[in-house]
Amino acid sequence: MDSLLLARHAFAGSNRDRVASCALSGEGLTSEGLEQARRLADELAAQEISLGVATELVRTRETLELALAGRDVPRLVVGELNEIDFGAFADGPLDEYRAWAASQSPAEQAPGGGESRADAAARFALGLRRLLERPESVVLHVGHALALRYVIDAAQGLVPAALMAPVEHAVPLTLSAAEAESAATLLEEWSRAPRFRDHSIG
Repeated sequence: MDSLLLARHAFAGSNRDRVASCALSGEGLTSEGLEQARRLADELAAQEISLGVATELVRTRETLELALAGRDVPRLVVGELNEIDFGAFADGPLDEYRAWAASQSPAEQAPGGGESRADAAARFALGLRRLLERPESVVLHVGHALALRYVIDAAQGLVPAALMAPVEHAVPLTLSAAEAESAATLLEEWSRAPRFRDHSIG
């Protein structure tokens, strides 16, 4: 891989309802989301793309299919880039999970068998490594807000915060392979000795 295009999935039913959704395969796109995904296709029309990557959740796969509609580009599902496991908060109000997350250390697992932010960061880094190993030159990954924010911030040398800034739906951002490599390394190192950066945002 030489460059990585990142985009959050388009607006889904779980976003409309502000639900913490991580179960497979989850809700699909709303009518608004379908339009966002089509606009993403228009925005990427002149962009070379060698491989399209989604997660196991349907909202990313639907977005990817619309973004690459009519293009002969191979697709790949990378489960390591799935949404964080919300544990007992899954299918409940997202704001309840965020309130819990803001008050807990990054090593604390979500109640009910969920993931810690440190474990999720290690998993995201593993998924990023899978993309870096791909032979295709330009990879488009449609993913989830938390994983993308972790990767984007890490590419800028920032470790995670307790609450992260949102990622806009279906808007592409490009990382070089070197930036993606730096992000994977930072997330791996942080996951082994996690401590949130001083100022949370979100």
